[in-house]
This record gives sequence, structure tokens and C-alpha cells, in this order.
Amino acid sequence: MRYNAAQVSWGATRRGGVGGSISCRKGSLCFGRGALVPGYGTDLQMCPTQNSDEGLSHQQLADALRLALIAGVGPLTRRALLERFGSPAAVLRAAPSELREVQRVGPKLCRKISAAGDEIDIEAEIALCRDNGIEILLEPRDDDSDCCNAECPDAGYPRMLREIHDPPGVLFLRGALKAEDMLAVAIVGTRHATQYGLRQAERLAGSLSRAGLTIVSGLARGIDAAAHRGALDAGGRTIAVLAGGVLNIYPPEHKKLADEVIAQGALLSESPPRMEPLAGGFPQRNRLISGLALGVIVVEAPDRSGALITARHAMEQGREVFAVPGQVDSRTAHGCHRLIRDGAKLVESADDVLEELGPLVEATPRDDGRVVHHPAELTLNELEQQVLSAIGGEATSIDQVVTQSGLPVPRVLSTISVLEMRRLVRRLSGATVARM
Repeated sequence: MRYNAAQVSWGATRRGGVGGSISCRKGSLCFGRGALVPGYGTDLQMCPTQNSDEGLSHQQLADALRLALIAGVGPLTRRALLERFGSPAAVLRAAPSELREVQRVGPKLCRKISAAGDEIDIEAEIALCRDNGIEILLEPRDDDSDCCNAECPDAGYPRMLREIHDPPGVLFLRGALKAEDMLAVAIVGTRHATQYGLRQAERLAGSLSRAGLTIVSGLARGIDAAAHRGALDAGGRTIAVLAGGVLNIYPPEHKKLADEVIAQGALLSESPPRMEPLAGGFPQRNRLISGLALGVIVVEAPDRSGALITARHAMEQGREVFAVPGQVDSRTAHGCHRLIRDGAKLVESADDVLEELGPLVEATPRDDGRVVHHPAELTLNELEQQVLSAIGGEATSIDQVVTQSGLPVPRVLSTISVLEMRRLVRRLSGATVARM
């Protein structure tokens, strides 16, 4: 049986057994009353996956989680093991001689994999998550687009992370992810920020939030905290990606901020919930900050700042990189100025960001009912939106746009010119246009 995506969510009330009642959709388990998956009863319902007649069982979930939590099994090693053996259970059952045939697996890691069943208490981790309302998201290995129930929720393993070359095998989530979080920008920078840097981070985060973007950062002191606060104050969504566990907030003085982030977004980590943040975990975490976003804005970064690691990840992942200029004699501006010299987009306002971002991987629905194909659509006025909605992905005649929009021809033509300049539509001929 090939392994598919899984999401586990727990409500506040336990109803017997290790998770109480279970209701399932394709490749998923939801434990307890009040679970976060709507529209299902409390009896066990197993949905078929693409390649088997059963859904993901509790044991399969436990095997997948156990493999993801073995120290030394990173995203690339995990992928190599699954490609060799086909499933987490098969990896955990494999003989040491078979394990050593896999690239990146040496004798020490062989011993850890073989001992994982005894040394990793998966049931305790599952119980801890259930008791604290933490969702567990497991990386999908196959296309999970055809769910067996039309009421499958949009929130699951983040689509943007599925696009990077080293997605985490497991994510622990407090709060909620929404489909609109695909419209996200990361704002990062030094922990030792100046007042200028803090103002710029908060201002940009607020402006981008009001435009409809989710703000991603790392909950660190300095620029990260200012970015989260800017989004929260604007009433927008924000996601904090942690190097430690989602129950071990670092720095400790940001516990209140973390609670506010959970209320208007999410805390995410690939570390077990109670894990202390380790020095080596911060650079690893940075790839997730950039991976969740369409682009990364660096606000104040010395030459050796971790924010520059995030910018490098963004470039490797095909994301846009932006930088806010600072004072030429300020140490905290050196990294940003270097990025600008190397081709990063100089940012003075939210419009600089929205104009540069490219089309989305897939159209993203918003709470107001609109479906966004390109971040620049968020800046359009009502008239521009009216004309754009009348233009399809295929050739659309000007006459058809006039009819559907109900606007006079001169207004339609002038608006199409504006949409062309914003790279949202293109002319196919003198009389036809299409969305970019």
C-alpha cells in the first residue's frame, strides 16, 4: 500500500480509547468530539485512497510519525527510504543490511531506525497533541487532489511546502491554516533591530495584511515580532514557524504574542511539541518560512544574519526576494544592501511587493468569495476587478468583456491597458485578450 497525505486533529473532549471516536476522509484520521473536520459523524468511516481499499489506519499514522521523528532522518533521507521500501512500516521493519543500501544511511542511523519502535513513544506524542489541541500534518507522497468526500476542508499539509525539494515529513500545528494562506509573504530580519527597522517591518506587514496577504515569520525577537504584530494589528492572518516545539515557545517573553498568532493564524513546527529549540534548528526552520511564502522581505540584516539564510532558501525555492534599504553606515543594513546589489527587489511600500510577485501555483479562494490568480489582483479597484472577472484564461473578445462587465467600451479599453501594465492580462490580437 502506498502512503498518502494525513491530517490528524483532536477536539477538546476524549471519548474512550487512545483518541476516542474516529472519523476519516481520504488519508486522514480525526480523533475526538469537536474535531476540526466538519461534516462527519462519530462512527469509524474508512475512505478509499488511490491505491488501496482502506484509509490510513492508526498504526499507519503511528509508523509515519515514528519515522519522521527519528533523529537523523531528515526530509531527503526520509524520501530516499520511502522510495526504497514503499511505506513507513516497511522502513521500520527493514533489516540493517537493507537499510545500509540506501544513500545517506550509515550504521548509526540504521541502529536508530531499528530501535525506533522501542525508543520513540508515539502514543505519548499523540496523546500530548490530542490534549493540547495540536494537529499533526504528514507530508503527502501522492497527489491528494481527489478526496473521497466533497466536504474535505481546505486546511491540510501546506501546498506551498509540497513545492520545495525538502518538505518536512511532519508538521505540528496550533491554530488553523486556510486556503488563503497560499497568498503569503515572509518578513524576516535581525533580532537586534533598530527603531527604524521595527517601524518598517510593522508598517509593511500591516499594509500587506490589509491588502489580503498572510504574513509569515519566525516569532523571534526584533523584526520577526514586529512583523507578526503589524499583521495582528491590521486584523490580518499571520503564521509563525518555530525552531522548537509548538508547546515550547521561544523566546519565552513571546508567549502572549504566540497566543495572539494562534487566534489569527497558526504556529507551525517540524519538531515534537515539547522540544527545546536547538541552534542547528533555526537555519533548518528558515527553509519553511521561505517555503510557505511567495516571497521573502528582509528588513535589517547584518552580514551574518540568519535572515540571509532565509533569503538564500527563497532563491533556491524559486521565491521572490525583497530587501528594505537602510542607512549606509548601519551594520544592520549591510545584508539588505548586499541583497539589493545581487538582484533583490528594493522595497519601499507594499505595492513594490505586490507588483513583483508572480502568478499563484493554483487559484486561491478568499473569504469574500473572490478567487485570486495573481497577488497583484489584491490592489485592484472595483472597476478593474469587474473588467478582470470578465476575462478568461483563453482568448476573450473585447465585445464579450464589454457585455459581461456592463461598462462602456472606452472604459473597458482603458482598464484593459491598466491590467496589461500590471501583467494581469495580455492582448492576443487587437480584439482579444486573456489572463496571464
